[in-house]
Amino acid sequence: MSTPTPHISAKPGDFAKTVLMPGDPLRAKYIAENFLTDAVLVNNVRGVQGYTGFYKGKRVSVMASGMGQPAIGIYSYELYNFYDVETIIRVGSCGSFSPDLHARDIIVAMGACTNGNYASQYNLPGTFCPIADFDLVRRAADECEKAGVNYRVGNIFSSDMFYDDANSGMQWAKMGVLGVEMESAALYCNAARAGKKALCICTVSDSFIYPEENTTAEERQNSFTKMMEIALELA
Repeated sequence: MSTPTPHISAKPGDFAKTVLMPGDPLRAKYIAENFLTDAVLVNNVRGVQGYTGFYKGKRVSVMASGMGQPAIGIYSYELYNFYDVETIIRVGSCGSFSPDLHARDIIVAMGACTNGNYASQYNLPGTFCPIADFDLVRRAADECEKAGVNYRVGNIFSSDMFYDDANSGMQWAKMGVLGVEMESAALYCNAARAGKKALCICTVSDSFIYPEENTTAEERQNSFTKMMEIALELA
């Protein structure tokens, strides 16, 4: 497939080698306006805003993924395979299962469990384990230490359901899974298939343990700045 793609209107070379990928287009806009210099809008198909600019002299892009594995599956696939992007870092929000994590703490997702069926397309004779790039995981943990934020490295659960009738979240917690979001497993699958790099860094927006700490939509959009800075340092 040539560029532009059905979902991205950018031209070849418009994206940097590293793309930060929040779910929310307004969070992508916030990152571009508050952290990047000389940021240029390179995509706005369906309101999924993508920008390229500079962070401390490094060329970096940021583009929204939308919600869920199908959405990030499309955008990350096109970035990896048609725009020569090498690294995608998801900067998202998540719910926490862990008593060690409070609102605004950070999960560095070393692996991604899922109830989704994304990996079935590869026709593997078993169960594929979607994992992050180790160098990115190591460097992200180092940056969290430098920033003095509370964080954990481990498994996250990529759910295909936001409203889970079975309320299965705490069953994953029994296996040491730290929290739940909706995108990382598909991103890690696409990175593995393309021979590229990926990492998910999530800020805890909601807690199954401490619901009184849950954040608002505006806070999720504008206040998770430590995660944004950590991801930009990895670019």
